[in-house]
Amino acid sequence: MQLTKSMKTSELKRDWVVLDAKDQVFGRLITQVAVLLRGKHRPYYTPHVDCGDFVVVINASQVKFSGMKLEDKHYFTHSGYFGSTKSQTLQEMLDKHPEKLFFLAVRGMLPKSKLGRAMIKKLKVYKEEKHPHTAQVRQAVATKDNDE
Repeated sequence: MQLTKSMKTSELKRDWVVLDAKDQVFGRLITQVAVLLRGKHRPYYTPHVDCGDFVVVINASQVKFSGMKLEDKHYFTHSGYFGSTKSQTLQEMLDKHPEKLFFLAVRGMLPKSKLGRAMIKKLKVYKEEKHPHTAQVRQAVATKDNDE
């Protein structure tokens, strides 16, 4: 009888993966980021262990959206005080804070627990192509749309 091996945090080897968001469809890129952060692409994926990689997303401001999402989609914030609801369109968020846009989308795809909060800390998003993680990065993964 062969038992399934459960990974321990001490046995993990994490990589740094760079994804270029230029001319990529936002939703498809976000799902790829979430899979890499959770570690589901690994053969030794363990649900209760953070076995994902570090993900660096560059050119976040040049991502593409389909349809009329840029004008129609709104993001709401509320401080808790009466009348403090504020709204921003997707276009405004993309212009001002593309990093926040990525964090919000990826956070929704990760577990809502301590494990999910640990996973989101491994996501690094940058507006342009320059990033300070060149020493850690050993591989740059081309997305499926770039390969074709």
